[in-house]
Amino acid sequence: MKQIRFIHTADLHLDSPFIGLEQRLPPELFARIRESTFRSFHRIIDEAIKREVDFVLISGDLFDGEDRSIKAQARLQTEMNRLKQHSISAYILHGNHDHLNGQWVSLELPSNVHVFSSQVEAIRHQTKAGAIVHLYGFSYDKRHVWERKINEYQKQDGADFHIGLLHGYEENGKSSHQPYAPFSVNDLLEKQFDYWALGHIHQTKILHKDPYILYPGNIQGRHRKEIGAKGCYLVELDQTGTRLEFIETADIQWKKEVLKLSEEESFHSFFMRLKQMMEDNRQTNQGVMLEIQLENVSNREIRDKITSGELLEALQDGEDLNESFVWVHRFIIDPQHPLKFKENHPFYREFEKQTASLTKEDWEEALSSLYFHYKTSRFLTDLTEEEKEEMLEEAKRLIQEGLAEEGAMSGENF
Repeated sequence: MKQIRFIHTADLHLDSPFIGLEQRLPPELFARIRESTFRSFHRIIDEAIKREVDFVLISGDLFDGEDRSIKAQARLQTEMNRLKQHSISAYILHGNHDHLNGQWVSLELPSNVHVFSSQVEAIRHQTKAGAIVHLYGFSYDKRHVWERKINEYQKQDGADFHIGLLHGYEENGKSSHQPYAPFSVNDLLEKQFDYWALGHIHQTKILHKDPYILYPGNIQGRHRKEIGAKGCYLVELDQTGTRLEFIETADIQWKKEVLKLSEEESFHSFFMRLKQMMEDNRQTNQGVMLEIQLENVSNREIRDKITSGELLEALQDGEDLNESFVWVHRFIIDPQHPLKFKENHPFYREFEKQTASLTKEDWEEALSSLYFHYKTSRFLTDLTEEEKEEMLEEAKRLIQEGLAEEGAMSGENF
């Protein structure tokens, strides 16, 4: 019975700059984070070699930017040479982040690497055991590919297995990612392939079984919204079906925990529970960036120590930034009196309208007193879109908390 075994990965984002983190973290920790995408990819190649796979599939966005840094290309070259030493092929397509029309100085990849062109094509692979595989895919020729490239995939006879690679957006999916190279699950099923190796969405997501159609997610979380395990899939195909194994490879995991305080909780009890939570989240050979959501914070002393930043500093101060660190990077305090707006309330509609309509000019005006102050401006860097979104979320939360407390005292119901 013919069988193939391969690794499916995507969205490596090698050499991601992690914009906005450098100013918030100790240099040693930021250096570890900057290296994390490379470490995760190295572990994926370790697994490919250890599991003796036939080939590795990389479904787009190997690099974080279209300029493809020399460092990132050199690391990719090194890892591909490791595969070559073990007679393992790699099949690569480029996505919206690392499209073919970027500007870069290119380093050649070894002969075991096959990069899909900008036209949908089929590449033939023969395993050591004699199984014939047809692999179908294309690389983005520009950043914005709006066309339904799926219409160009055509199954070709003469193979034991047919695998589609596609960096694109599932039309019925709920994702903040751009709808590039859109497709539906039915579009893919109509091709009658044995497996679809997707990329683009940074979350692990299985869209269909038999045949499997799935996103492996990105290989390394890059900020607090990319939480949970990150890695790749080991896939085995034969005439009886498909077997999957998710392999976690991320060097650093972003996590979120919830801690509910009791009404009479002392600061000592609260602090010790936080320390225990850190230990409970400690991973072997993996760092953890931990966000803690706090509920029922009625103790004014505790609240003051949180808002002043003193508690966060104390938890960070004793942490050894070794292989298995836990770094608490953020507290979120739930309102004492949760405010639930009525969607038809005029205030709610106006509140949502105003926050949704903020423009670049609004941000510049709001922050001008800081960014143009002669004492503070030299210490500030431009805000990323993620930082702006985070600030807006925090501002909305503070407004809602203030309104909730006012409403609790006045009896007003929003």
